[in-house]
Amino acid sequence: MADTGNRPRSPFLRALAVDDSLPIEPEAVRLWLNDIETPTRWSLRPLLQFLLAMLLHLIWFVKRLPLPQFRAHGLLQRLICAFCTHFVSPHANRLILRHFATESNVLNFLIDNSEELGVEPLTLYPRRIDDMLDASFVKHDQELFRVIEELGPWRPPAAPLSTHAISWRHWRPLEGAVGEAPCKRTQVLDFESAHALFMCLFCLLLTREEYRDAINGFNLDQSIAIRIGQLIGDPSLAEMAYNKHPHYLVGPWNLSQRFLMHGFFTEYLYARLERLRCRG
Repeated sequence: MADTGNRPRSPFLRALAVDDSLPIEPEAVRLWLNDIETPTRWSLRPLLQFLLAMLLHLIWFVKRLPLPQFRAHGLLQRLICAFCTHFVSPHANRLILRHFATESNVLNFLIDNSEELGVEPLTLYPRRIDDMLDASFVKHDQELFRVIEELGPWRPPAAPLSTHAISWRHWRPLEGAVGEAPCKRTQVLDFESAHALFMCLFCLLLTREEYRDAINGFNLDQSIAIRIGQLIGDPSLAEMAYNKHPHYLVGPWNLSQRFLMHGFFTEYLYARLERLRCRG
């Protein structure tokens, strides 16, 4: 079992490192445990989340006023990529890149195994931080909404698909899909501290409707889990979704946890489907 520096991991973290009761890839666990042990997560993060949560709600309030709306997608993406390159830890950056790929795979699985023809598959698989200038976070959200809309009303299959009937046409295994990058001395921020900073930028540089849709899009996790569970005959997938009930729109309260649990959900679902693919 690897240690962080000269300090051994606690018994709970050692247990977490080997517990695969929920489907999750060892690489994702390794990256997450490294992120948990980043010093800023236990020192800087609580203060950042407290202060920036107040700032977020202030921006949210101002954006909801009947004022002219503006957006700056390009500036938003350049700021995020620059911040990730210079200040966010390499393992946190890899978790961010993995999230693009896991969600793209999950949605492509739905597209490939749907009766609805002509839905364009997702191509958002950035390997490096600079790739996110094109495969942006805004596009990531909009592609989710596009796929759900174009798939139309859900028609559950009469019976789960057999192993040989499942299509993996647009599935891209993550092995080697995320590139390594050299670490700078300034790259010390953990995943959650970085997100605390990003969420205010998103609220400021998106229109109020774009931001409202983005933070409520997490609740489609339950819908996706139900659909894929019916396709492969595993209703337990719906229990993996922390974010639920997409018809109930929410504000930015508890956003950090909801975002993090959305990330776990896509990792769980990706790992479950990848195991199924490998067995087939």
